[in-house]
Amino acid sequence: MALHVELRGSGPPLVLLHGFTQTGRLWGRFGQHLAESFTLVGLDLPGHGGSDAVRADLPATARLVAHAARDAVGDAPCTLLGYSLGARVALHVLTGATMPVRRAVLIGATGGIDDPDARARRRQSDDARADELEASDDVERFLDSWLRGPLFERLGEEAEREERLRNSPAGLASSLRLCGTGTQEPLWDALPSLPCPVLALAGTDDTRFAAHALRLARLAPLGVASLIPAGGHAVHLAQPDHAGRIVEHWLHSVDPSSAG
Repeated sequence: MALHVELRGSGPPLVLLHGFTQTGRLWGRFGQHLAESFTLVGLDLPGHGGSDAVRADLPATARLVAHAARDAVGDAPCTLLGYSLGARVALHVLTGATMPVRRAVLIGATGGIDDPDARARRRQSDDARADELEASDDVERFLDSWLRGPLFERLGEEAEREERLRNSPAGLASSLRLCGTGTQEPLWDALPSLPCPVLALAGTDDTRFAAHALRLARLAPLGVASLIPAGGHAVHLAQPDHAGRIVEHWLHSVDPSSAG
């Protein structure tokens, strides 16, 4: 099955990969800024939005992203931007899928959990959360609990709860089981082979992912990290103007011909 795709904006193609419980439309003012210089290719990842019925693990999702991008904009090299779940998918695109990527922006990314026991515990936790979600069949209650978590405490209206309610319990549960952090085999060792420039963005208060951003930048040959002061996990939504300036400046600096 193909992923649902929506296009907006004008300019060179920029493929957007959203976070868990979101959709390809949920990029807020940050996305509005980018749409002034790029054609945004907003994908709904498996189990989300218009791709609710799609079931795929991370490597398969990366292949679906490559196919969807090619169908949407042809074979032209794209900029790839992923947040959280979408950033992990982006890493699988960069390391395993056949897709021409000009450069990549990773927000709240991780190369995976190194310790096998810790990875197994995370997978068990995500599976249990998926079981609870399916048993309750109540996406509103799940979202209320999810958005109260420490990763999202800085979001108010920027959380766009109504857009997240387009997702179903079955779709979100499948995403947890197939693409949760515990399912990801560590990709850190593959990062020194990345051929394109990579920007790893995180908020300083999101300490775990700030450390991941620094590690990503050290390992990727053309990697750079940028940490936004007092920023949380969804820093591009909570601080869209600051994050947007950083991303647009970096995109322009690594390829002046393709950014406005």
